[in-house]
Amino acid sequence: MDTKELKRGLRQAGLTDYEVDAYVTLLEMGNAPATKIAEQSAVPRSRVYDVLRNLEDKGFVETFKQKSLRARAEDPSKVFEMLTSQAKTLEATAEEIQNRWEQAGLSGHQMSFVKRLDTVFERAEDAIESAEDQVQISMAPEQFERLRPALKSALERGVYVTISFNTSPDLPVNLPTDPELDGAVYEARHRDLPAPFLLLADREVTCFAPHMKSVNQYGAIFEDEEITYVFRWYFMAALWESWPTIFSGISDDLPFEYVDIRECIRDVAPVLADGARITATIRGTTTTNREDVELHGEIVDLIFADRRRNPTDTPSLSQLAGRAAIVLDTEDGEVNVGGWGAIVENIEARRVYIESISFDEEDDH
Repeated sequence: MDTKELKRGLRQAGLTDYEVDAYVTLLEMGNAPATKIAEQSAVPRSRVYDVLRNLEDKGFVETFKQKSLRARAEDPSKVFEMLTSQAKTLEATAEEIQNRWEQAGLSGHQMSFVKRLDTVFERAEDAIESAEDQVQISMAPEQFERLRPALKSALERGVYVTISFNTSPDLPVNLPTDPELDGAVYEARHRDLPAPFLLLADREVTCFAPHMKSVNQYGAIFEDEEITYVFRWYFMAALWESWPTIFSGISDDLPFEYVDIRECIRDVAPVLADGARITATIRGTTTTNREDVELHGEIVDLIFADRRRNPTDTPSLSQLAGRAAIVLDTEDGEVNVGGWGAIVENIEARRVYIESISFDEEDDH
């Protein structure tokens, strides 16, 4: 680096023109009286004392008295450490400016498109950490480790975590092992076709990015219940329903817990049609003012789109795509409790607990 470049770098480090000239002159002289520094540099004699003291305050030189005021350059290692710290601060500042520029408009708006996929994963981690009921994810196996700590924390809070791992047939990748999945997910499935990264947190946040082989690299973040509802059906139909389970931490013991009333209806319908008496607790919110409610009672009927099938058959996903509700007989009478998107009901279920399933003694069950 020549003297011109050195001076330019020192100006970028925050030194004035006089300070730069005095410091470079002092580097060449070793240590010198203030008057000599003024003579060898462009610093006026009337200003040289203030300039040297300013350089001392900034950590570049040391002044001392020896008949007259003298100065010497500080140990270069100290200056190096200081400039390195400044460089790291500037780098962090530049990254923060980039992040804020990319996320401009995200706060207070329902959707945002971003240029860096890292931004999608950062928002996904935030959404997992804030989730209360359910997290559904489509991801490549190599993306799991990054989100695993947040997923473990969510599972410990009682969040229902399901993951669809997608792979490419021409690029085999090892799936996470059972010990790796245990404690981070309730259920995992494997889709042996490429798929986008997709995260749905509760009923509020969607984080989306094209699959890694896509030529289009961007990210999208939606904080909107209607859009999340649409993506949820894409997840269930394309990424979950027909693919094999590779891990399940779901208990076979009562009470059975559901965060999706449609999943509950699928399991309950054949048993109820066979004459079972099923008691349940449902926690949900009113659709009018979003107040929390908890109901206890017996499931006496199920309401969904197509009931012309054999009642003892398990309803298909498409049969539950429209209206889906449980009729619960409580102490105060029958109450219709709907699923997410079934806005015809007054109460929307968030959790359903099947507490008991029994048959009359005379039945041969």
